[in-house]
Amino acid sequence: MLVVMKQSASEEEIGRVVETIQDMGYDARPMPGKQRTAVGLIGNDGRVDSARLQGLSGVLEVIEVSQPYKQVSREWREEDTLVTLHNGTVIGGSDVVVMAGPCAVENEEQIVGIARVLRGMGATILRGGAFKPRTSPYSFQGLGEEGLILLARAREATGMAVVTEAVDPDGLDLVAEYADIIQIGARNMQNYPLLRRAGQSGKPVLLKRGMSATIKELLLAAEYLLAEGNGQVILCERGVRSFDSHTRNLLDLTAIPVVKALSHLPIIADPSHGTGIRAKVTPMARAAVAAGADGLMIEVHPDPDRALSDGAQSLFPDQFEGLMEQIRVIAQALGREFVPTLPEPAQVP
Repeated sequence: MLVVMKQSASEEEIGRVVETIQDMGYDARPMPGKQRTAVGLIGNDGRVDSARLQGLSGVLEVIEVSQPYKQVSREWREEDTLVTLHNGTVIGGSDVVVMAGPCAVENEEQIVGIARVLRGMGATILRGGAFKPRTSPYSFQGLGEEGLILLARAREATGMAVVTEAVDPDGLDLVAEYADIIQIGARNMQNYPLLRRAGQSGKPVLLKRGMSATIKELLLAAEYLLAEGNGQVILCERGVRSFDSHTRNLLDLTAIPVVKALSHLPIIADPSHGTGIRAKVTPMARAAVAAGADGLMIEVHPDPDRALSDGAQSLFPDQFEGLMEQIRVIAQALGREFVPTLPEPAQVP
């Protein structure tokens, strides 16, 4: 349930609504907007007497939120959520933001070197896995904390923000020490203890859609994060399972406009995992931007043929450079800005 206040409502009137909701045995969350404040009622079990709230001074209307996900929905918050990072990158606004880097951190030369290249081409966020949940137990599992340290060195050298994955609740706090964005991978989209810990971290979270998850299930997973008080959530369409074997997954571009209609959270696309084939990454990245994605996550490796993880879907640096030029044109045609210019590394906190 959402209590929408009048534009002229005073702080005292808003406080009275909050107190009344709490007296009724529910949690209240004030949400100031550009023109008016709304107060969300959390924990509605269907027995709320809305008349008690409608009669309070300063209340404009009471809206029943019909979706099972509450705080994630457009009904709860009409304005788009903007996730702002330390280097000035804003996800969810007019900019089309690009996250790029190798699937896995392999050594310092690899990650710092590719970060410098990607920064020069316009990427503002460095992706790279320090912990790698792999289908096979015999595949490369990542460098662990050493990988996190190397990602931090790449950030210091370039000014790029860092997004990297946490794979379990116990290890999330360690990832949060190094990462600017904590990634929850597709295999963990419904790992609810991990989602709750991420929601308590105070860090932005990138939530990837599960391989067999519906859009409703993705939004309900995001609700776990917001329910813990973390509104800095970025959704990611990365492909779902399909009966066709020509690509690794089926990149569901329809999810982008659907999510934007249902939720105020930003959504990006990952055409690397969405296709699993290098030659398909660029056309699907172009299509994702055209569909309205707030950003892209692209795997780029200095030598994909020798990559320890997902080399077949990783772009060569020159291919990434060509892609950046193409999506710049598409973004501008849609009236959107391209990535902002990063400050020099010495100016980054």
